[in-house]
Formats: sequence, C-alpha cells, structure tokens
Amino acid sequence: MTSWRQLLKQSISKDLSVYDSGIDARIINRELSWLDFNARVLSLAADTEIELLERCKFAAIFCSNLDEFYQIRVAALKDRIAADVVAVTPDGRTPRQQLHEIIRQVQQLVEQLEDVYNQDLVPKLAGNGVQILGWDEVTDIEREFLMSMFETRIFPVLTPLAVDPAHPFPYISNLALNLAVIALDPRTQEQRFARVKIPPTLPRFLQLPDSNRFVLLEDVVSANLGRLFQGMKIEQCHTFRVSRNADLSVDDEDAEDLLAAVEMELRRRRFGRAVRLEVSNGMSQEVLDLLIDELELEAGDVTVHHAPVGLSALMQLSNLNLPHLRFKPWPALTAGRLAAAEENERSIFSVIRERQVLVHHPHESFISSVEEFVKQAALDPLVQSIKMTLYRTSGDSSIARHLIHAAELGKQVAVVIELKARFDEARNMSWAKELEYAGVHVTYGLVGLKTHAKCILVVRNDSDKMRRYVHMGTGNYNSTTARIYEDIGFFTCEDAIGSDVTELFNYLTGYGHEPDYQTLLVAPHRLRNGIVDLIDKETTFGVDGRITMKINSISDKTVIEALYRASGAGVQIEIIVRGICCLRAGVAGMSENIRVRSILGRYLEHSRIYRFEHGYENNEPLHLIGSADMMGRNLDGRVEALVPLTHPKHRMWLDKVLGYLMDADAAHFDLQADNSWVRAGAPGLTVDAQRKLHDWVVQTQVR
Repeated sequence: MTSWRQLLKQSISKDLSVYDSGIDARIINRELSWLDFNARVLSLAADTEIELLERCKFAAIFCSNLDEFYQIRVAALKDRIAADVVAVTPDGRTPRQQLHEIIRQVQQLVEQLEDVYNQDLVPKLAGNGVQILGWDEVTDIEREFLMSMFETRIFPVLTPLAVDPAHPFPYISNLALNLAVIALDPRTQEQRFARVKIPPTLPRFLQLPDSNRFVLLEDVVSANLGRLFQGMKIEQCHTFRVSRNADLSVDDEDAEDLLAAVEMELRRRRFGRAVRLEVSNGMSQEVLDLLIDELELEAGDVTVHHAPVGLSALMQLSNLNLPHLRFKPWPALTAGRLAAAEENERSIFSVIRERQVLVHHPHESFISSVEEFVKQAALDPLVQSIKMTLYRTSGDSSIARHLIHAAELGKQVAVVIELKARFDEARNMSWAKELEYAGVHVTYGLVGLKTHAKCILVVRNDSDKMRRYVHMGTGNYNSTTARIYEDIGFFTCEDAIGSDVTELFNYLTGYGHEPDYQTLLVAPHRLRNGIVDLIDKETTFGVDGRITMKINSISDKTVIEALYRASGAGVQIEIIVRGICCLRAGVAGMSENIRVRSILGRYLEHSRIYRFEHGYENNEPLHLIGSADMMGRNLDGRVEALVPLTHPKHRMWLDKVLGYLMDADAAHFDLQADNSWVRAGAPGLTVDAQRKLHDWVVQTQVR
C-alpha cells in the first residue's frame, strides 16, 4: 500500500511540464504571485541584519498570511474543483493546476521557515537570554511551577474527546491547536484515539518566573496527559492543526436582511470545509491516515512540521520588552499646521478653510488628525451632519464613539458600514447595531458591491455659507492599524470635491444611477476606464511619458495590457507594489520599460498613489490617491474612489515619497523578467526608505 508520505512526495515532485500548454506568458498567476509576496516576508525573517525580535514578527506574519491564504484562496480553488469548474484564470491555469503548484511552493516555504526558526532564530534568541525549552530542559523548581500552573489554570479547561463506537470523531475548530493522543488500556490492551484541544485563551509560550525562559503550552499539556487519561498508558502524542474555509457566501440580492444573513454565515463559517492539515513530524501513519480520512482531505493538503505547528504565535515573543532586539520607536507627530492650530485653540475646520491638509500616517498621528476631525465635528454646534464609510475599524473605535455622541447631540449622522469586510464581519455587525441604537442612520452600501472607499463628509454652517469638509484617505478608519500601516489622508473643503462626495454618499445610501463626478474617479463604473484613459494619453508622449504607481496589488488584465502598450511606446513606468503583481517586468518586446519593485519594512506600505506625467488637460503632472488597487475585485466588485491632489506642496510631497521608495540604495525587491524577485539595495534595512521618509517628515512639518 502506498503511504501518505509517498503520495505527498509524488504530488509535490510531479513534472509541471504537463501544465505548460495554455499558460499565458503575459500574465503572472495571482495565487502564485501572492506566494511570492509571502516569500518576501519570510526573507525578512531570515535577514540577520534585522533586529532579532522583529525577525520573529516577520515569521509570525508569514504564518498568519499563509493561514488566511488557505482559508480564502485555497478554499475557493477547492470549491471550484469540487464543482468541476475548468474555466481558466487570465494566466491560463485551471483550478487544479493552480492548486498543484500552490502545494509545491507552500511545502518549500514551510521548509524554509523551519530552517530559519530551528537553525537561526531559536539559537540567537537563546544567545540573547530568550530560551524556548522542552519539558526535560527546565529545572526542578521550574517544573514545579509549571505543574502548579497546569493544575490551577490549564487542567480545568481541558476536555479529552475519545473516538470509539460511542464517541464520534470530534469537530476540530479552525486554526485551533490540538493533540492527537493514542492511549493504551493496560487491562484490555485496547488502543484508543483521543483529541485534546489546547486552550486558545492561554499564552502559547508560558513564561517561567523572573526570566525570559519559555515552555510551549502544548509541551506542558503533553507532559501531564496522565491526569487526563487516568490509568492509561500514553503511547503517542502529536500536535496538529486544521485550517477551514472561512469565506462568506452572502447573496445580497436574495438576502432580505443583510445583517441577519451575515450573522448566519458567520455561524456557518465555524463549520467550513477543512482545507489544510498541519502535523508535527513523527506522527504515525495510522494517526495521520485517521485525520486525513475524518477531515476528508488529500495528501497534498498536509504539511509536516519539524518546528512547532502554528508559528504565528511568535508574535507573542516579538512583543517582549527588550528594546535592543527591536526597532527603535518612531513616535508619531502631529502634522505641523494642525499642531499650530491646537496651540492657538483654533478648530481643524479653520485650518482646512485656509488650505487643504495632507497627513501621512503613521509618521503623523491618525489620532490628532482624522480622529480629531470627527471629534470636533461631533462637538461643534455649527456642524449639521456627518457622513462616513466604515470598512474596517477597531473594536474600541473612538471614531464610532464620536459618531454616537454626534447623533445623541441631534446631528444627522449617516454611516455606510461594510458588513462583508473579511474577518471583520463580527466587529462591524456589533458597531452597526450600536450605532443604530444611538440613532445613527446605518446602511450597508450597494447590492453586490463592497464599499471600500475611505471618506468622511462634514457639513458645517459657516458664517459665510454652508460648507462641506471632506476627508479622503488610502487606509481604514482604524486607530490600531494606523500605527503600523503607511497611509495618506487628505482634508479639503474644495467645492468640487465636496459636491462629488455628496453625490457619492447619496448614491450609496439612496437609489439611482451613478452620478457624473467632477473630480473623483469612482469604481465600479468609471475608475478602470479613467486609469486606462490616463495610461493611453501618456502613451502618446512616447519616450517623454512617465507613469508611477504605488499600489498594494495589480492583477487587472485590462490595465496590465494598457501598461504594456505604453511600455512599447517608450513610456517609462515605475510600479511599487507590496503584494500581488500579475504584470511582468523587463520582458523584451513587451514590458522592457516597466520596472517593478516591492518595499517591505517596519510599516506595511498601504497607500495608493498614481502619478501621470501628462495627466491634466494642460499636460501637467496628475497625482491621485485613494482606496483602489488595480485588481478586478476593486474595479468591478467594490465602490472605490481616487481623488486628485492639486496643491503644489502636496504634489511635491508625493513626489518626495515616491523618490525615497525608488531610491536604488534603499532595501527593496526587484521583479525580474523571469518572474523571480531579487533582493536589492542595502542589506537588511540599513538604508531604509521608510526611515528616510520619517526623518524628512520630522524636518518638514508645515503643509
């Protein structure tokens, strides 16, 4: 009989040449490009020039990213395969072809991660006084401490679940850490399988007293299994974890009550189909076959680990208070003009009336700009109404509290909440209910579309006229992520933009056809065409043309083909992409004038900036910022908005940002003509575009 390991080896080593036919050489596969992105994250965990605890954080992020990839992207591929869908992606691959290549690459990435963990991170942590110990490596006093902790804090919440004719195989929760136990009854010589769930509410790394010495929680449970299985002999104990389909499938058109429909889907998510099984090395074939069979998985769905399963838990260690092993903090500043206004007890509205304001997070504080804007709007007796979109926000959102306060003070407050923001559905539902209870007008956007645009509209009865104040940004209204996400926010009371944002909110909350916007590019109806028109115009300038895009992802084939045409005409194109890139760079006869680089560092590069050298009617440079990436989901399935920045200082600021990011010496990754990514620039983050930008922000405080 062929063993599972033999099947897996055959699966990941299969000759991929059988898949060559039909592959489109002009487009990189979306899923494989995402894996390349996560490989770049992993390379930072392996970079010995980066501070040690920050490397642990990058390793944890790599693992969390991979968890989400399986829960959403791999799950979707498996659904298509189960439904016998054979339609190909823009690169020409079927779902089964994509899944095969994903399995092969993930296996390689997991092996790389574990080499980094076992051979580099763990020894270096130990060399710096942070030890990860096994049960047999602790002192007698430490073992007594752990046994006491087991009896008082761990044992009471453990529930062994046996499998026999009277006990069916238990449900295994998504991403929960488990022990697979084989216990022998000495009296009957019968073996029984049991599953023990490791408590998710306890720290994964248990810290020993007065030290930075740690023992894994599952090791403590494993060492004390005799307390759970009285009188039994523990013959096997292995760690495993299951990833399940976590995507929501809500049909807006059929859902009479979208809130209730999303709540129902969240309950169903817990029981999503298993898509991945992670097991510790050494698990017997018998136990492995049982898990694969009960979870209805295949050999390729399994990854075998020579390091602890679920290393996203390294985030716990990365937060240790050891400053010499972490990045030096960069405190957020209050933007210069806003700081001056605060000192002079002037309102933020008076500052915006004088001139538009640009803020750059997290270098400049989200709290003292965006949250302050909403707070002052809530308290200002001259403010008549507040409207805003909420895609992702924090559980303790001050902005949501300010909106509630505004409604309680009698202001008209309307909020468009996106209930289907992935993995934030429960939080958004909670805020929707609380806001509605306070008298806020809550809507959920348009049927069939996610509302991803980031905008706030405040209507204020100024002494000269009723004026509209607008905030538009590239990031979520979330004070937690605003500390680590690089984003841009723009405040204005320009009439044309205020009018457009008013029309946008009426479109989102009312009923009617999409309006004609004066300044904004809005998806899903006009953004793609607008960007393609700008690319085509730049194409007419040939070698004098220049396009720069700073984005999270690019996969839309229409936009990619437009960029190829521009490259063919001699236009110089620079793309700074954080994640997915399905566009090929530097290919002779197709994209020889396109350069693509990726910047990863202490901050997550999240802002979207589009620059066209001849974008305006008078052929002056055009700068756009906003929420939209160049992906089909953004351009067809979401409400997105880009806004032009017209003030010379703001355009100069964006050019400065792009200049730092494109600096040849800055640490970055370059996309090669063969689709590989190569690390370039200074080693580690010794020459860091983000550091240069932060230093410049500190020096340049008035905008």
